[in-house]
Amino acid sequence: MSTLPDHRDIHDFIGIGLGPFNLGLACLTEPIDGLNGVFLESKPDFEWHSGMFLEGAHLQTPFMSDLVTLADPTSPYSFLNYLKENGRLYSFYIRENFYPLRTEYNDYCRWAAAKLSSIRFNTTVTTVSYEADDELYAVTTADGAVLRARRLVLGTGTPPYIPDACRDLGGDFLHNSRYLPAKEELQKKKSITLVGSGQSAAEIYYDLLAEIDVHGYALNWVTRSPRFFPLEYTKLTLEMTSPEYVDYFHALPETTRYRLEAQQKNLFKGIDGELINEIFDLLYQKNLKGPVPTRLLTNTALHTASYENGTYTLGLRQEEQEKDFEIQTEGLILATGYKYATPAFLEPVRDRIRWDGQGRFDVARNYAVDTTGRGIFLQNAGVHTHSITSPDLGMGAYRNAYIIRELLGSEYYPVEKTIAFQEFAV
Repeated sequence: MSTLPDHRDIHDFIGIGLGPFNLGLACLTEPIDGLNGVFLESKPDFEWHSGMFLEGAHLQTPFMSDLVTLADPTSPYSFLNYLKENGRLYSFYIRENFYPLRTEYNDYCRWAAAKLSSIRFNTTVTTVSYEADDELYAVTTADGAVLRARRLVLGTGTPPYIPDACRDLGGDFLHNSRYLPAKEELQKKKSITLVGSGQSAAEIYYDLLAEIDVHGYALNWVTRSPRFFPLEYTKLTLEMTSPEYVDYFHALPETTRYRLEAQQKNLFKGIDGELINEIFDLLYQKNLKGPVPTRLLTNTALHTASYENGTYTLGLRQEEQEKDFEIQTEGLILATGYKYATPAFLEPVRDRIRWDGQGRFDVARNYAVDTTGRGIFLQNAGVHTHSITSPDLGMGAYRNAYIIRELLGSEYYPVEKTIAFQEFAV
C-alpha cells in the first residue's frame, strides 16, 4: 500500500546546501509557478568564504556572473538590482570596474536569500532515502523532520582540504578559510609559513607582507608548483567556459578527462596577474630599506609535518632537484584549496547513484548523477566531467537554466547551445 503523503507536502525538488549555485537556482525557480522547491542549509544564514574577506579582495569574474543575469537579465535578483536598492548603482558605474568586491558579493547573496520564501536555514540533512513505491526521495533533518521530493539538487560545496602530512597535526595551524579571525594571533608569532599557490595564498601573502616590518615576523611562501602562475584569462581561453566546450569535454574518454583535469588547473586556480605584479612591487619597495625576512620557494612539496613546543617542523622536497630539507615555523597556514567529499547522508541511496572508475560521481551531460538520469542533480564537483565550467561562477546560471529545463520538462529560460567562435571537436 502506498504511504504517499498529502500532495502539499511533496516538493518537486529539494536543494541540499546553499552556496552561490543553489542560491542562484532558488532565485531562478522562485517565479516559476510550475515548480515547488525548497532549499535546506545547515548554517544560520548565507555565508561565502567569510574568512577571506581581505580588504580590496574581489571576484575573478565580472558582475554579470551573478546569481541570475546570464539566465535571466530581467530578474529582480540581479547584482545590478541589489546595487540599485542599496543606493550604490551610480557609485559602481563610476568605479568602472567589472569585478565586485568579495564582501560585496557575499552581501549581495545575503540580500537575495532574504527575499526568497524557499530557503530554510539552520536545517541540517542527516539522511536521504528513496521510497520506491511512491518514487520519492525522503530527506530527514537533524530535528527529525522528513521532507519528500521527486528530485534532489546537491549543492553542499567543497570542504577545505588538509594534506595528509597535516592530518591530526597539533597546534593552531589553520586552513586559509579561517585566516581573518586568526590573523591577529598569527602576527604575534616570530615566523609564519604559507603553503599553497592559488589566489587565496597570494592574497594572504600580500596581506602579511604588507605588515611584516610592523610585527617583525619571518614569512615563508611554499608551493609545489614550478612557478607562481597567473590565472589564464584571455578571451579565446574563456571560450572554454562555453556549452560547446562542455559538450566536447564530456564526450571524451574518462582517462582523457582526468588527464586534462590535472593539466587545466591554471585555467581556474591561478593568481590574478595584477596581484602577482603587486606582490613583486611590494617586495621591491620593502627591500629598499634592506633585506626583508621572507622566502618564496617554488617546486617545493610538503611531505611531512610535526609539532612540538609551539614550533612546526616541515619536511619539504625540492621536486626538480630531488633534495629534501626542513623549515621550522611557529605559524602555519594551509592555502591548499578545497576538495569535494561525497556527503554521508547519501549512503542510503548509494546504489541509485552512478560512479565512475575513480569512485567519483559519473555526472551526465544534464548534471544528473543518479541511475535514472533525471532524479539527482549536482552543482559544482564536476571538473572531471564538465571541465573548468564546474566551479566557474559565470556558468552557474547556465547550469541552473539547464537543470530547470530538466525539472520542468520544458525550457523556461533559454539554454544557449553555441556561443564560441572556436571549434573544439573534429
